[in-house]
Amino acid sequence: MSLTLPVRVRAPATTANLGPGFDCAGAALDLWSELEITEGEGVDVVGEGADEVPLGPEHLGLRAFSLVAPIDGLHFAFTNRIPFTRGLGSSAATIALGLVAASLASGRWPQVEPLLELGLQLEGHADNLAPALSGGVCLTWRQASGHQRVVRIAQAVPLAPIAVVPEERVETAAARAALPTEILHQDARFTVSRAALLGAGLVAGAPDLLAEAFSDRLHEPYRGPLSSVYAPIKEQLPEGAVGATISGSGPTVLVWARDADAGLAVDELEQRFPQARVLRLAVVPAGAGPFQA
Repeated sequence: MSLTLPVRVRAPATTANLGPGFDCAGAALDLWSELEITEGEGVDVVGEGADEVPLGPEHLGLRAFSLVAPIDGLHFAFTNRIPFTRGLGSSAATIALGLVAASLASGRWPQVEPLLELGLQLEGHADNLAPALSGGVCLTWRQASGHQRVVRIAQAVPLAPIAVVPEERVETAAARAALPTEILHQDARFTVSRAALLGAGLVAGAPDLLAEAFSDRLHEPYRGPLSSVYAPIKEQLPEGAVGATISGSGPTVLVWARDADAGLAVDELEQRFPQARVLRLAVVPAGAGPFQA
């Protein structure tokens, strides 16, 4: 197969669940990892997790690339800016980089749903991978026929997302293991109502609805203890914030603040959690990437 080189692509961080949208809602965030592919051999990685990832065909990005095109005779240079194992979709971004780069190198414009289906062989959580491929705020679901679907329901969120990234890590398997096998009917009813509000608030761009929506009883009460920052933030939101959600499996918590008050919220969070990274981010609209660096 003849490939067109060089190829430079980027992919955003993501936050999954958004509170009550467990395993189906996710948003792309303005924090980017990049990949450049040229003729040659080998893998270079700089930035987050550079000393933790394999530098060969077993690298997650190369495994993703090889689902579309061969990796022989290519040099891969990754720049990682997304914190590892913190619930911000670093693995999903790496997979998106490989899939999109392979598509472009092969002369094919990346199509979200086909690439998502391929990528789910490596990343089992569509709510993480879909926004990394699509941008914006996405809902994902699998049809009765088995076809994985994605719909972008919003280009932006009328609130500023602020990531509070603690030092500890949470493996996805541990976060899954913390979930109960059964929940009370009243907790299910509560979460369904908030999920409906979440969808309505995102489509309408209504911060007041989202303030009511950012609550969950399906997964956050059980994952919260795995994060050192979740309980104190939920108990006392910073000034200007309307809600907080665990990002993916955690331990990162996203604080959702009114745009005009986001700076005050960042200052307060930095003072309260000096050991954590506090990142003021934005939701990435479709068209701002992730296909070109």
